[in-house]
Amino acid sequence: MQRLFPSKPPPLPLSASAPPLSSHSSPPLGSPRRPRLGKASPLFSAHTRPERPPAIGSMGLMVGLAHRKLAHAADTLRARRLMAFSLGDTRVIVTSHPDVAREVLNRSAFADRPIKETAYGLMFHRAIGFAPSGAYWRTLRSIAATHLFSPRQISGSEAWRLEIAADMVRALGRRSFRVREVLKRASLNNIMGSVFGKKYELFAEDEEAREVQGLVEEGYELLGKLNWSDHLPFLAGLDLQGIRFRCSRLVPRVNRFVNRIIDEHRNRTGDKKSGDFVDVLLSLQGLDKLSDGDMVAVLWEMIFRGTDTVAVLIEWVLARIILHPRVQMKVQAELDLAVGRSRSVAESDVARLTYTRALIKETLRMHPPGPLLSWARLAISDTWVDGWHVPKGTTAMVNMWAIARDPHVWVRPEEFEPERFLSEGAGDVEFSIFGSDLRLAPFGSGRRSCPGKALAMATVGFWVATLLHEYTWRASDEAPVDLTEVLRLSCEMASPLTVTVCPRRGL
Repeated sequence: MQRLFPSKPPPLPLSASAPPLSSHSSPPLGSPRRPRLGKASPLFSAHTRPERPPAIGSMGLMVGLAHRKLAHAADTLRARRLMAFSLGDTRVIVTSHPDVAREVLNRSAFADRPIKETAYGLMFHRAIGFAPSGAYWRTLRSIAATHLFSPRQISGSEAWRLEIAADMVRALGRRSFRVREVLKRASLNNIMGSVFGKKYELFAEDEEAREVQGLVEEGYELLGKLNWSDHLPFLAGLDLQGIRFRCSRLVPRVNRFVNRIIDEHRNRTGDKKSGDFVDVLLSLQGLDKLSDGDMVAVLWEMIFRGTDTVAVLIEWVLARIILHPRVQMKVQAELDLAVGRSRSVAESDVARLTYTRALIKETLRMHPPGPLLSWARLAISDTWVDGWHVPKGTTAMVNMWAIARDPHVWVRPEEFEPERFLSEGAGDVEFSIFGSDLRLAPFGSGRRSCPGKALAMATVGFWVATLLHEYTWRASDEAPVDLTEVLRLSCEMASPLTVTVCPRRGL
């Protein structure tokens, strides 16, 4: 069988229209094996070396809205199932097809993530997200699954989410405001409470809250940047983008902040222990015991990963219900029926809110926070994907955004229709978004899927229900809703959503 790559991958040219292959490429190969959804898409290979190819390959594909550029390239080349290109010296494959995505995400050959300079500089090589597969990574995953993300722990933190939801409701009395500021502060409080036992007032001036928010924002900006030095070795010593310098300044601040909290927990007496995640890590013994450096990395990752995604997703939900008043009315009618207007929403109510859950799923389909599943996979051995040979060291990506917009997978994919997740009657379609169905898997799939997905969805479902139960949401006269995206580590609204709210429970 023909190899997807030759022994040494030729760098591919940069193109304004984004296709990663030049006009000198050979014609498309035959249809790939096992076509399942929609029209079979021929796979293009990178066999033909164009004359005098630029050394940077197709770096332009990963600048800006990379998920859209990659989808356009795959459509142009009829290569949705699998497309190969290069980023400098880095071999890359990307799929926009659910069957091939399953092969990539669930295969042991893709057990690791590529550790780029920024991830290494920010200590993530010692935490769950980037630690190489092995005993240490399995220990971290087990600790998190048992002590932070288990159903028992999620249920036990319900009171904390309820308190933050009540704080948000009380804070929304202003006439016109940017909702992102409220949501990010609430998300920060949520993760700091469950991980560190810390509580901040939602809008009070708090130096420590400002400090940790600044650390997270700086880390997001750095990790979301395309670092040219990762792919172009001749630039490695230059740090032209200043990324290495900024990481070297950020990490000591992170170490000081997290070590300060660890020391506070160590110095508590036994009856003052809060039982938060820091206490759990300090109590570990034997093979599970972590060094202080490893604890800092793990705790920093928890803050980093848990602060932003919930806020980003809820902002997209609110933008959509403002643009689609019919959807907002249906959600609120469901809330009035299931909860009534005499009391606030309880987390136990969410299980009965089938349309509200469909709204969240449809928002995840249209606006996945990680359209390329945030972090790629790395082939740790030679393997085969969709019948094509993929060499060890290849970076593999799944374009979840493109899968969610594929008309062969979804009916009217460009239309916002929560009803697509409801059956003919009123029952919720059994459509899991936790990785078993690769048509919509915003949290990934397989051993490297997001460990906090259940906690994230519990938080989003409860907070969305609460916000829509308490208020009717409208766009501000000062700033209409703009769905333009900006891709950092998450895909956010480029223009923060500005809203006005009207209390509805007392009406």
